[in-house]
Amino acid sequence: MNVATPTLVLASNNAGKLAELQALFASLGVALVAQSTLNIPEADEPFHTFVENALAKARHASLHSGLPAIADDAGLCVDAFGGLPGVQTAFYCTQFGYPKSDDNNRKALLEQMLGITERRAALVSTLVAVRSPQDPEPLIATGRAVGEITTEPMGDKGFGFDPVMWIPSKGKTFAQMTEEEKNALSHRGQAARAMLALMQMRWFA
Repeated sequence: MNVATPTLVLASNNAGKLAELQALFASLGVALVAQSTLNIPEADEPFHTFVENALAKARHASLHSGLPAIADDAGLCVDAFGGLPGVQTAFYCTQFGYPKSDDNNRKALLEQMLGITERRAALVSTLVAVRSPQDPEPLIATGRAVGEITTEPMGDKGFGFDPVMWIPSKGKTFAQMTEEEKNALSHRGQAARAMLALMQMRWFA
């Protein structure tokens, strides 16, 4: 890896994830390039845990690009649903007959939680970074933001489940927070800071 101008391929085509991670990694001087700009197809995600899927995606992006790669596998874990939808979060609404979209995921979630008083949930992010497809020592960082599912969307910022994820300590949803507020508390912000520390210690020391 070129330490002077390190570049990482982000194994995701999610514009929201790219924007958040670019802002979070800016302090390290690492350039994140979305895999779609390199015509890299999306990897299969056959596993049932965030870390396994993130590792598969990172190795896939590194294999196709010849560059170090980082992948984020994230999802919503709802206590009342035994931790689901978990790794299937992005496709949550499709099991209820809705086309895949953030809006429909939120709609389906609120419909399924009608009458449920236990609203505790966590947004979870697992970041995995590899120097090469065969890297035997991938860097792994996790973040977990605990809150409560609202009864209706609130706020117009962010993406995904941000408008229905109420953070009691702030008295607002992630979608009502500034970018700085959200990154300080969010699952992805926590994981990114832990990953930055690992990279500084292990890759750039």
